[in-house]
Amino acid sequence: MEYKIAHLFYLKNCRKTKSNLTPIYLRITINGKRLEHAIQREIDVSEWSKIAGRMKGKTAFAKNLNAYLDTLRNRIYDIEREIIFEGANVTFQAFKNKWLGVTEKPKMILELFEEHNREVAQLLGKDYSIVTLKRYKTSLGHTRNFISWKYKVKDLDIKKLDYEFIKSYAFWFKTIRNCNHNTTMKYLSNFKKIVFICLKNGWLDKDPFVGFKFNKQEVERPFLTDDEIVKITSKEFYVKRLDYVRDVFLFSCYTGLAYIDVQKLKRTEIAIGADGERWIFTKRQKTGTPSRIPILPFAEALIKKYENHEQCIIRDTVLPVFSNQKMNAYLKEIADVCGINKQLTFHIARHTFATSITLNNGVPIETVSKMLGHKNLRTTQHYAKILDLKVSQDMKLLKEKLLNKSEF
Repeated sequence: MEYKIAHLFYLKNCRKTKSNLTPIYLRITINGKRLEHAIQREIDVSEWSKIAGRMKGKTAFAKNLNAYLDTLRNRIYDIEREIIFEGANVTFQAFKNKWLGVTEKPKMILELFEEHNREVAQLLGKDYSIVTLKRYKTSLGHTRNFISWKYKVKDLDIKKLDYEFIKSYAFWFKTIRNCNHNTTMKYLSNFKKIVFICLKNGWLDKDPFVGFKFNKQEVERPFLTDDEIVKITSKEFYVKRLDYVRDVFLFSCYTGLAYIDVQKLKRTEIAIGADGERWIFTKRQKTGTPSRIPILPFAEALIKKYENHEQCIIRDTVLPVFSNQKMNAYLKEIADVCGINKQLTFHIARHTFATSITLNNGVPIETVSKMLGHKNLRTTQHYAKILDLKVSQDMKLLKEKLLNKSEF
């Protein structure tokens, strides 16, 4: 890393002693930051050479004082060499610590990650969700395993973070952990949060992610077709739990709400909108962004179906929702019974709302994006790319217009 270091001996005229002598100060500048202090020596202003930064004359006092200045100057060079010899970057803080004799405890990657996760845990329900905390805990575990695999140590100094570390970490995910490209990028994105903390605090001088390509590969997002929605809707279940899960899943298909947002949806979050109709007014647990969704007739029917359900009354929720693990297990059972060769998840339900329910029926993408609570329209555009049926319908309308024009 490039750095600049300079020093200057000078007189501080505003600090004269009772004997009318002026104290000598030393200023050390490292990468634009200054460290300055008095060297506990004073002289008459007339005896000082401003250009040379030394005392004039060849008296014994002048020789002794200038020898002391040389000692301080050599100490600056010695510290610079020490830092370089240790394989560290010459930073202001590193120099200052050595100059003042401060022994700095090294910042360790896993310690910082654990501290970050403790802070996230304390902010649950305010700034973070339990899902986010779980994600960071998983990422911490991966980082610990990678450091053990690559460096054969329990923890690693953050000063060892460089491009090689990031590249090797990505390699470890794809080979040792057998993760796909997008999953690898997701975990590295989690780790980048810790790197960002180090950069902001000045503990790292350079971002180790510089030069690393942080791109995700396009993947096809599965969703249910109209026929598949009908299959699930019309199927009669004689087991109550499957009936509950099917209803919650379909509610997500017709509202676009994620599992956690359906689970926490309160009755008070349903109110009359500007058009006089009933709307859902909620916030996405994942991002905190607002979602305002007009309630479609099918979703309204499900709300009414469970308005007197004991669990819903006690919890003041709209629907009875099991744990995510149970829901996914029961959805697999529903898919098998209905003859649907897709892994039913709440991700699919949300994608179905974006595609089959809205975009495919002519709802503008900007409106869909707002209802889904997306922060960026590009996120919603991923759904639009897979709608061949919508493209076909639009092109049919164009063909009809062109044919009508040709008749004139």
